[in-house]
Amino acid sequence: MMKKPIRSFRDLEVYQNTYRASIVVMTEIVPNLPDSEKYDLKDQLSRSSKAIPRLIAEGYAKRQQKRGFQKYIEDALAECNETIVSLEQCKDIYPKYIDQQLCDRMIKLYDQSGRQLYRLGESWTNFKRK
Repeated sequence: MMKKPIRSFRDLEVYQNTYRASIVVMTEIVPNLPDSEKYDLKDQLSRSSKAIPRLIAEGYAKRQQKRGFQKYIEDALAECNETIVSLEQCKDIYPKYIDQQLCDRMIKLYDQSGRQLYRLGESWTNFKRK
């Protein structure tokens, strides 16, 4: 199977996956957390999950800068890790509020996305050296 060329940040698989995942987190996980988490876990999970596709998009715009793209990819990877920890906390602290299987799927997706971001950063660094 031949991959289509990357013409926009929207063509990046990692962008597509993290964008869709942020929608699931915001519509199916965050609303089910108790109100007592409004200024903590809800807020943190909302910010980190939404930040990932935004950072990928912003980094893509700076892809011609030697360090620009790499910095945003590293930041997106950090947000991915933060989202995983928050999802694990949701699952472990609030098992009665949160769909455990959905949480597991999201953790797996963010873990996979983190690996994609790492490889994208490495590939970009190697490509820019040539």
